[in-house]
Amino acid sequence: MTVAIDETTQSEQDKIKPDWAGDDLLSRFVNLLINTKPIYSIMKGQARRVIIKTAEKNGIPWRENYKALEKAVTANGLEQTLAQATNPDLTYPGYYQVPFHAYDQGNLCWPAAFEAGSATYAMPLRVWPEEEMTWQAAQDRLRATFHAVLAEHGPQTVTDILDIGCSVGISTRTLHDYYAQKNPAVRTVGLDLSPHMLAIAKMEDEEGAIAEWLHAKAEDSGLPDASFDLITLQFVIHELPRHITTEIFQETQRLLRSGGCLAIVDNNPKSPVIQGLPPALFTLMKSTEPWSDDYYTFDVEAALESGGFDNVVTVASDPRHRTIVAHKP
Repeated sequence: MTVAIDETTQSEQDKIKPDWAGDDLLSRFVNLLINTKPIYSIMKGQARRVIIKTAEKNGIPWRENYKALEKAVTANGLEQTLAQATNPDLTYPGYYQVPFHAYDQGNLCWPAAFEAGSATYAMPLRVWPEEEMTWQAAQDRLRATFHAVLAEHGPQTVTDILDIGCSVGISTRTLHDYYAQKNPAVRTVGLDLSPHMLAIAKMEDEEGAIAEWLHAKAEDSGLPDASFDLITLQFVIHELPRHITTEIFQETQRLLRSGGCLAIVDNNPKSPVIQGLPPALFTLMKSTEPWSDDYYTFDVEAALESGGFDNVVTVASDPRHRTIVAHKP
């Protein structure tokens, strides 16, 4: 059974995706622009400028953060730091080796890792643009909306957590701190495909709160069966082709204990805010998110139910995002 809880009207819910995604005429036109190399190059640069300008305008020292991380990693040795975070037996899948977020090497490069934290801190500022708040307050509010849904619909007892697609660890540490207040013995693992991101996550985890920063494929983690009570995908699956997301759902079924939950927070295709993005913004966004059409036309809840999950609950957790919680029987 799928339960949908949100604040949209019925007419808004009837429109299940934005016009700029999928096979609609508008979407095809935008994709044509993106696939025209000279135009794509301009879009990519403009997308970077927009996000950096938003961050710095709101007090996030983007360039200073980059320089500080670059200095710290260089002091430890770039190659040595990367080697310590790398699983040498891992082969990168094709979907992960495409230009992404305006980086030609996607997440497999130091610039992406040096800027990921600033980009993460800037993202919530777009959620409540009409409200005056600091980036710190916006970040706290974004995480709190996700945790509130977990408190209502997630597992009652949480001892072991896996945060898939952990990036530089902001989502992982925040989630761990939330559950550590309830259970100081909680054990949390962060998993990502980018060793560059994991190297920063390890460095930022100064107190060693996270049990392990794991370099692995989410769809083939190598972790033991039935070893987690809660698995999260926080702002990850819009960055994946749907067949990989489906494989990840199968892997999380294996990793969860009976009664455990998979919790997903990501862009909400039914959100009036997302559907009503100005052409300039959705065009820039699609130019840096290669799997957008796959995500915005994907019935995530149906895929979870087909994958064996039960009691799938969807909540519009803020104006732009939805949280989906699915239970393993």
